[in-house]
Amino acid sequence: MLSPKRTKFRKQHKGKIKGLATRGHRLSFGTFGLKSMEQSWITARQIEAARVALTRYMKREGQVWIRIFPDKPITKKPAEVRMGKGKGAPEYWVAIVKPGTIMFEVTGVPQAVAERGMYLAAQKLPVSTKFIVKPDYTEE
Repeated sequence: MLSPKRTKFRKQHKGKIKGLATRGHRLSFGTFGLKSMEQSWITARQIEAARVALTRYMKREGQVWIRIFPDKPITKKPAEVRMGKGKGAPEYWVAIVKPGTIMFEVTGVPQAVAERGMYLAAQKLPVSTKFIVKPDYTEE
């Protein structure tokens, strides 16, 4: 599971997810990508489930890049605990995803395989997505 090795602070504010992605919104490494169309928090478990679905379908051919990283801790208080007494303990990690963020990139497989693999990965994520292709791509 993805999580930071260490952070400056153990707990973070909730924050707001406003606007479109200005970073990580272009294909950088691969030929095909999976782009987010909504904003959301994506947990480390969801990222891992999507990665497994994608690599299994591709039969471990080609290369896969995960372009998002869960670096925000989400805290939770135990069940049936009264209000007050401070913020809960960190429970899991999430990646903040804005509309336009490229979440996964793939290269080294045919377009049909990449598209189907990305579809299977998208089923594991809580956001609507779009399959994108590099503009200068030509099928061999």
